[in-house]
Amino acid sequence: MIFGYSIMITLFVGGLTFLGFIAALVIGGNTAQLICDVIYNRILPVVIYISTSTVLFGLLSMYLAGEMALTSSGKKASKSEGKR
Repeated sequence: MIFGYSIMITLFVGGLTFLGFIAALVIGGNTAQLICDVIYNRILPVVIYISTSTVLFGLLSMYLAGEMALTSSGKKASKSEGKR
């Protein structure tokens, strides 16, 4: 659950930074340069640090709880197997 929420927050903040860059592209000029500088130099390093640590914390808690959701199993169930 922690892993899922951290991924969701990371994707949301990544989308917000994308929208910031799009807004800077539309605005143009020196204002756009300032917007891009603030996003790239101040916001993105913090977002990367926080998202990496929350995803690692979520993965660690998931594996400590015994959930192996991100591993591949050797046996794959077929669609017709459940209809016997």
